[in-house]
Order: sequence, then C-alpha cells, then structure tokens
Amino acid sequence: MGGVVGKSESPETKLEAKMVEAMQHRASKGTTIKSFNSIILKFPKIDHTLRKCKAIFEQFDEDSNGAIDHEELKKCLHKLQVCFTEEEIEDLFKACDMNEDMGIKFNEFIVLLCLAYLLKDNATEFEAVSFLTLLRFSLSFLVCVGELRYMPCLALPCLCLSKKSRMGVPNLEATFETLVDAFVLLDKNKDGYVSKNEMVQAINESGERSSGPIATKRFEEMDWDKNGSVSFKEFLFAFTTWVGIEEVGDNDEHH
Repeated sequence: MGGVVGKSESPETKLEAKMVEAMQHRASKGTTIKSFNSIILKFPKIDHTLRKCKAIFEQFDEDSNGAIDHEELKKCLHKLQVCFTEEEIEDLFKACDMNEDMGIKFNEFIVLLCLAYLLKDNATEFEAVSFLTLLRFSLSFLVCVGELRYMPCLALPCLCLSKKSRMGVPNLEATFETLVDAFVLLDKNKDGYVSKNEMVQAINESGERSSGPIATKRFEEMDWDKNGSVSFKEFLFAFTTWVGIEEVGDNDEHH
C-alpha cells in the first residue's frame, strides 16, 4: 500500500468516493508522464492555460464580487450540464471552498472545473462531450470579444461528436489531462490517494540528489488537512500554487 490505510477505504463524502473511483479508473489506463521533473517543466504552459479560465469564472460570478456563491455554482453546473445531486453540489462547494468563506475564488474555481472534468470524463461519452463543448463556448468569448461581457451560456447541441472531436478546447483539456496524469504518476498503488512514501518514490525516480527533503516539502504543500494522505483535490490546490495562480486572479495581467 501507499503508506496510509484508513482514508482510502473510507472516503469522507459521496463526492470524494466518486473522485476516487474516477481516478482509479483513469489510473488503470496508465500515464504518459515519465517523471516529476517533466511535470515541473510544464508549469509555465499550464499556468498560461489555466488563466484562460478567468473568462468562465467572470461569467458565472454574476454579481462580480470575486467569488462564486452556492446559488451561482448551481447555475454554473446547470449551464455546463453537469448533473449532480443537491448533496453532491453541497459536497463540491465545501470541497472547493478551502478557506470556508462561503465563496469559490478563482483558484478554487480552477480546481472545481478540473474535478468536474474528471467526473464527466468518467461518465458517459455524451455527457463528456456536452461538458467540453460548453467549455469551448464559454472560452470563445475571450478569443472573440477580448473583453468578456455576460451572455447566457446556451446549451449547444451535441450532434454525434466523435471522441477525437472532443478536443474543442485543446489547451484546456490537455492541461486537465496533464493534471490527472501527474496524479496517476504519484499514486503508485492506484488507490486514489498519494502517500508520503509514494511522493518520495516519485522524486527518487526523477534522479534528484536531495530527494528526501524535496519530497517532504512537496508532500506537506499538498497535504492540506495534515492526515498523511493526499486526495486529487488537495493535489490540485497545491498545483495551482506551484504554477503561480493567485487566489482571486488579480495579478494575471503581468503574465
């Protein structure tokens, strides 16, 4: 096992159980990432791509207060055609509202999108196509008008799109895939969590000379609740910090 028993066998919420199941399903397909160093080399490109999500964030932040509240999140998921129960929506909100201020900030929204992508990619082909098509529709505002102004996100028809044509937002989808692949690389025993021992093993495989201290530091940055086990959600929050995403995205002008 990866060093922690307990938590991986008893997810705290139904949503977390679905995330673990989805991650285990993805892990069964393997990963294209060969080492932790190769992840680090992707940081600048990932940072640039994730900042494009600011357009989607501003669209769903209807009152423009810099955070998405519970009702705005429900509208967001509805517009993206992500079918969650009320309990799952509540779990998702609590999971992404890391500072518990009853609002989803920009970095938290990025985590939310990636979690939704993971769950939808583990669902039916039709649902996954619908989610990615609507993400493309939202991001098109940034490209076409330069300055985002709120417009209703209409449900676009998903007409028999093939798996290849799902790459409607190639950079964003590829980034989400990279994040999932990175977690799969770290999760050596494929239980849906990363332990400290697994992090040390991943750093060792990268050939770092001081792998122990480096692995410990990275793991502590990921293990937000300090329980010795890192979920995909915790990994995503740490990753947004590593690549330099600010909490509310106010500093993205200089990137």
